[in-house]
Amino acid sequence: MTGWFAALCVLALVAAFVAWRIAQNQRAKTGLPFGARIVYADTGAWERVARPLFARRYALTGKPDYIVRQNGALIPVEVKPNRRAPAPYEADVLQLTAYGLLIEETYRAAPPLGLIKYHDAVFQVDFNDAMRARLLATLEAMRDDGEAREVPRSHAENARCRACGYRAECGQVLE
Repeated sequence: MTGWFAALCVLALVAAFVAWRIAQNQRAKTGLPFGARIVYADTGAWERVARPLFARRYALTGKPDYIVRQNGALIPVEVKPNRRAPAPYEADVLQLTAYGLLIEETYRAAPPLGLIKYHDAVFQVDFNDAMRARLLATLEAMRDDGEAREVPRSHAENARCRACGYRAECGQVLE
């Protein structure tokens, strides 16, 4: 009986270790920092449906993938699981900065940074006055474009142009 019980205990310890390693690997894939507590999530795995954040002053709304609390700070996390790049895309940085602004307006606490998780990398984006100014200028330009009759394309990439949903209506199609 004692040998059987000891074997059962060892088996339980091994199973617990394997489950712990699987959980650690899954957490690493999300890009969430170790020790951070999830306080908001817009993923199907979360038990509650996340409500969009809204900043009336900026007429801005959005739903970050995660907001985590680490060392008392709220940190937005944006996950782009299929994206691979040596540095974060400008659009992703601006999106993350917008989430930082939404957190500041909603929770009255400005995040010091945000995280962007690509397939095989996590990028830290520090929030500062220059980032805020760039975001606000981009939002203003987008609003101006929304009222314009015609807006010039914002890229020179053939592959992106071919994949565009407005290609049939666009008068600026790349060859």
